[in-house]
Amino acid sequence: HSRTYTTTVLPADDPAIMPPKSEGEPLSESKTQILKSWIRQGAVWPEGVKLTPRAKEEPETEVAGAKSELRKRLMAKLGDLKGLGMENYTETIPGTSAEIEMVPIPGGSFMMGSPKDEKGRDPDEGPQHKVKVSPFWMAKFEITWQQYELFMYPEETPEVEGIKPYVGKLVDAVGRPTAPYVEMSFGMGKDGFPAISMTQYAARKFCEWLSAKTGHYYRLPTEAEWEYACRAGSSTAYWFGDDPEKLDEYAWYKGNSNFKYHKVGTKKPNPWGLYNMHGNVAEWCLDQYDPDYYEQFKGVVAQNPYNVPTSEYPRSVRGGSWEDEPADLRSAVRRGSKRAWKALDPQLPKSRWYHTSAQFLGFRIVRPLNIPSADELPKYWTRE
Repeated sequence: HSRTYTTTVLPADDPAIMPPKSEGEPLSESKTQILKSWIRQGAVWPEGVKLTPRAKEEPETEVAGAKSELRKRLMAKLGDLKGLGMENYTETIPGTSAEIEMVPIPGGSFMMGSPKDEKGRDPDEGPQHKVKVSPFWMAKFEITWQQYELFMYPEETPEVEGIKPYVGKLVDAVGRPTAPYVEMSFGMGKDGFPAISMTQYAARKFCEWLSAKTGHYYRLPTEAEWEYACRAGSSTAYWFGDDPEKLDEYAWYKGNSNFKYHKVGTKKPNPWGLYNMHGNVAEWCLDQYDPDYYEQFKGVVAQNPYNVPTSEYPRSVRGGSWEDEPADLRSAVRRGSKRAWKALDPQLPKSRWYHTSAQFLGFRIVRPLNIPSADELPKYWTRE
């Protein structure tokens, strides 16, 4: 909660000051001292007191200086957190009825990777090492076609209850996929099903587009965040234990999928309320995939590790899919992307947006509690 106090004592012209200038005058010194004392006493929220976030008009910004303007909007949204804490919330994409349910994941430490005696273990899952992760929200489900196609086909975004889709210059400035040259669900269905076959670049750009649309900062999870969220406090091969015979209750995989993906949320969630962390579709992470990446963390606690990409291949993928064996769905399993995932792409050069041969591949999004600086935003959104 100290971050909350810090934002109330920033210079008056700082865009991150709380409350925002649009909401009135800064807090008086006496009020900031009361807040400080409350935090020191443990920041206990009074029983029965609830806060209701207020909707507000957000002005359009010029494309020039868009990064700093977007960060200003993102910082202002921190004021929406009920009770100065983190709770479940639903993000509605402006101008549409499409919703993304977000689940709070508390910060903490865990052992990343798998022990040497875990059945099915691969060498890139070790050495096991301690990782500390900061708090974030994660999408309850994999991103679906209803959400992703708003990004793919913005000119076809429908009016909802007479409200025209919010676009604005920040949103206009985000690159979007070219039209696909095949039916992208490959006959497996779109209503309630996960979006598939996008490149990591396309998934990153979806996050940038969604951030510009909503004013909340979204991105892909790092490998560390993904595994931490999947495990939900567990240290076993799967979040529910070590027995793959129980997978039918929790995952779609080769043994029960009937050779196709399934609607999101149709198996049991993990203890943090996340569905399909094992199976259904494998999920993009932010990192460059490096089979030896864990070696550098021997004997140290890794703080929010992120292997920043420097080349197009391979990029990290987690979770296993509807076409994988049980051992490939374990929490620690890592996978790198391949050029062969574009084998069916007839274009020259190959599309930057589609991995048409990777019909097992999707993604989910996260929203970190701590927003990066404007200068850091591109490294999470724009790397091809």
